[in-house]
Amino acid sequence: MADVLTKKQRSFNMSQIKSKDTKPEIKIRKQLYKKGIRGYRVHYKLFGKPDIVFPAKKIVIFIDGCFWHKCPKCFIESETRKEFWMKKIEGNVDRDHKVKVKLKKEGWTVLRYWEHEIKKSPEQVALKIIKKLKHINF
Repeated sequence: MADVLTKKQRSFNMSQIKSKDTKPEIKIRKQLYKKGIRGYRVHYKLFGKPDIVFPAKKIVIFIDGCFWHKCPKCFIESETRKEFWMKKIEGNVDRDHKVKVKLKKEGWTVLRYWEHEIKKSPEQVALKIIKKLKHINF
């Protein structure tokens, strides 16, 4: 199936997709702040570009989009340019694994949450993060 948009239209649409400060990230940060959790950093210079970093606890949090990172629960394959998208998404999944392995070797605890988890209950995800923060003491 051919793309229904022109190259210029598709380019514009793709340029509007954010990789930082996405709605799910902001929801989680607001929940953490609301619950009195401080000490995290965003846009922290670390391999893999985690969405939220707690440097003192060595905890990194990734919030993965269900399409972009191939959620096992709700991923739906693209109807157009299947080969292109599957190659891109499989590359994302491989990179996610490499990032996790490298950060764990460096002593970081890696937490990943899916976009659909946050949409369903940002408060529940925040409570999971808080539980992990309280479990790790340095």
